[in-house]
Amino acid sequence: MRKKMFEALRQSAFMGPSIVVYVTMILIPFLLGLYYSMTDWNGVSTVYRWVGFDNYRTTLLHDPDFAASFWFTIRLTFAIAVLMNLIGFGLAFLLTKKLRFRTAWRAVFFIPNVLGGLVLGFLWNFIFTKGFGAIGAATNWHLFKIAWLGNEHTAFWSLVIVSVWHGLGYVMVIYIAGLAGVPQEIREAAQIDGAGGWKMLTRITLPLIMASITICLFWTISSTLRIFDLNFSLTSGGPYGSTESVAMNIYKEAFGNSNFGLGSAKAVIFFCVVVVITSVQVILTKRREVEI
Repeated sequence: MRKKMFEALRQSAFMGPSIVVYVTMILIPFLLGLYYSMTDWNGVSTVYRWVGFDNYRTTLLHDPDFAASFWFTIRLTFAIAVLMNLIGFGLAFLLTKKLRFRTAWRAVFFIPNVLGGLVLGFLWNFIFTKGFGAIGAATNWHLFKIAWLGNEHTAFWSLVIVSVWHGLGYVMVIYIAGLAGVPQEIREAAQIDGAGGWKMLTRITLPLIMASITICLFWTISSTLRIFDLNFSLTSGGPYGSTESVAMNIYKEAFGNSNFGLGSAKAVIFFCVVVVITSVQVILTKRREVEI
């Protein structure tokens, strides 16, 4: 009994601080958000009214801006997830070969991931508006004379380009780790059996790094669905709200319109959607994982 009590105290000493942080920083705010989502609280007043599920009905049935931002976020997530994983895997595949300055190239591609989203957004905003304009005036190239942030289509692809450039190094490192873990003897056996480059890739390499693919897809999908800082600093949701993500729509509702109850309801709905999408993705990709 003494030994069990000592073990429980020891575990509590190590886990206690983490549990306290989790409860105070995540669990309690989440429960408060659920509560406030059923009120008409404006975020400041000490007086508010219980409205039940009215905020949820308003969000789902009578809020076209939320629906538009949701559709934009889904399209953005799909584009970024596909491009980032394809390019990241391609770079990882190249940088696991015997190349000169291989380590230096890995560092170069990873550096953008160190920068914060807000800083990156303001930097690229300057590049798209001032830098590209100067290059276009000097070279007369149409690509650089486009108002990249002034049109809803080009603004969408501006976000895609910057987001992929920002997160590319992270997924590349994970894919490099996955490729390094593929046993050399399996590759050699496949080559002896006459497997070509494409078959080696699709029948050997990809199934054996499916765990890395699961991680990278989960990270790109979940982080892009929750995108806010880069969206805020690069386009601010413009032009005319065409690039407003769900997170920005929630922020504007809660803090811009002083409607914290409705903003909380939107956040709860969005949380459920993110959980469903990422859970389905993890289940589907984990089924294809192969144990070595």
